[in-house]
Amino acid sequence: MKRAYLNPKLLPDWSQMFSQVVVTEAHGLRFIHVSGQVAVNASKEMVGAGSLKHQTDQALLNLKTAVESGGASMSDVMKLTIYVVDYRYEQAEAISSALRTFFENDKLPALSLIGVAGLAMEHFLIEIDAEVVAVTGK
Repeated sequence: MKRAYLNPKLLPDWSQMFSQVVVTEAHGLRFIHVSGQVAVNASKEMVGAGSLKHQTDQALLNLKTAVESGGASMSDVMKLTIYVVDYRYEQAEAISSALRTFFENDKLPALSLIGVAGLAMEHFLIEIDAEVVAVTGK
């Protein structure tokens, strides 16, 4: 079994605490585990302060970068876990709308949407992690 720990340059460097992406290859498959992505750019500057919609868009852009660094595409995402600070049902549409810009409507990944009291930094409103499965050599 082959394993790689990745910290793509286009994502913020949190490597003192965790890897952004862990890729395992076995039996012709590539399993990609993506750490929670938040609304910061590669320089760790906040994007979309105070806006769940803008933070969701940036977190998904970061997720796409992470997935592609592992040699896969967003169509290979099997499961998302989304953590939202002080989640309320009326926020679902902003999240759903953002997801539809990154995934085909009839091929959405499995999803857990979890309300939390807080995330790693107080200005983060959302964090998205993913489990990805791709065929090697794809």
